[in-house]
Amino acid sequence: MKKTLYLKFVLAYFIFGVFGFIIVTTFVPNMTREHLVRNKAQNLYSEATLIANTYASGLYTSEASLETVKTQLDSLAVYLNSLIRIINPSGRLVLDTNTALNVEDVVIIENFDPTITSGSYYFIDDFFGNFDYDVLSVIAPITSNYKVKGYVVIHSDMSDIEESCNSLLNISYITLVILFMLSLIILIFFTEMVYIPLRKITYATEQYASGNMHYEFQVESEDEIGYLAACLNYMASEIARTEDDQKKFVANVSHDFRSPLTSIRGYLEAMIDGTIPPEMYDKYLNIVLNETDRLTKLTNSLLTLNNLNTKGMLLDKTDFDINKVIRNTAALFEGSCRQKTIAIEVILTGDVMYVNADMGKIQQVLYNLIDNAIKFSHNDSVIRVETSQKKNKLFVSVKDTGIGIPKEDLKLIWDRFYKSDSSRGKDKKGTGLGLSIVKEIINAHNENINVISTPGVGSEFIFSLPQSKKNDEED
Repeated sequence: MKKTLYLKFVLAYFIFGVFGFIIVTTFVPNMTREHLVRNKAQNLYSEATLIANTYASGLYTSEASLETVKTQLDSLAVYLNSLIRIINPSGRLVLDTNTALNVEDVVIIENFDPTITSGSYYFIDDFFGNFDYDVLSVIAPITSNYKVKGYVVIHSDMSDIEESCNSLLNISYITLVILFMLSLIILIFFTEMVYIPLRKITYATEQYASGNMHYEFQVESEDEIGYLAACLNYMASEIARTEDDQKKFVANVSHDFRSPLTSIRGYLEAMIDGTIPPEMYDKYLNIVLNETDRLTKLTNSLLTLNNLNTKGMLLDKTDFDINKVIRNTAALFEGSCRQKTIAIEVILTGDVMYVNADMGKIQQVLYNLIDNAIKFSHNDSVIRVETSQKKNKLFVSVKDTGIGIPKEDLKLIWDRFYKSDSSRGKDKKGTGLGLSIVKEIINAHNENINVISTPGVGSEFIFSLPQSKKNDEED
């Protein structure tokens, strides 16, 4: 049988009940009985001492008659529900509240020894064989002229004490049962607040372990268990999203590799079987060469993106002049701009502006953004690269007046291999990885990049960089 946490908790609950009952039935009766006996004996001893110092003392000094003392003690015995006796040191019974006075009837208590208490003020036995059952007895000496004349002895039936003890024990047992029943609240609380949510979490982990990352569950709790469930749900959704991205990534890579390979294979086979005449070889070899360039670019982009991990990317941060990097990067596109008669307008803040970042990776960001701007700009247009300062940040903007990006595509442009429908005709050689690389690099610098775009008007990409303290030194 599977030992579940709930079964263990229930077992612990019943063990608690059993041991609680054993402890109560073992120790509580003795403790209760001892407490009642001590309390009763203390009260009786106080009365016995009072009698020895008043009524009984007067009896031995002839200040009170035996009949008077007997009458007074009879009333007190009824009040105390006890038997009161006055006994001489020799053991002769002088007075007994349970029997009438009879001077001629001499009663001797054999082996009477007042030191039987052994330092205590009470004892429980048959009082030297004088009773057929155990009684609680207290002894108080009667003194006169510094001599012990006799003893006041008070006997109390133990049955009264046992009855009181049983009554208190019944209360203890009822209290124990009530506590045991009330402790069921803990069991119910554990079931509702801990066990059931844990069952849901356990079943969810089994689903995730079997590969069902799309399984969803809900725990209505705002404590640690609710937080655990929410984290587990989030983890599963992230893994599911990663798996979906991975599948999409593989599909996109396969598609983007298959297309140029199919073209290369088709043209080469056509050249081999004579479908393409020799005089056309140059044209189609150039097409094949362009396709291989596309495969090379795709492979390089994949390797670059694979090495860019925002949590583990190694950055070689230095203080460098971003203005110089922008000018040099823009100069790389002179040929492309001449073909489309596009001008790149550079508006920079100051002659020199130092930032603290990885120069090589920031140059790659600028290259990808300007390259995209040229691809999607119309002929005879202007691309503007501009910088601006705000507090300790430098903002770099790359703005074009091209086809723009549809609103529904703005959140998707950072995804790997993503190409909007409107861009597919313009970007024949694109890999769909350029903006993903840009995003990874900027995130690795703990900075932000945003895009503002309107279809038919153009797009503007703005990213931030931390300014270097070297600027203050230059000032």
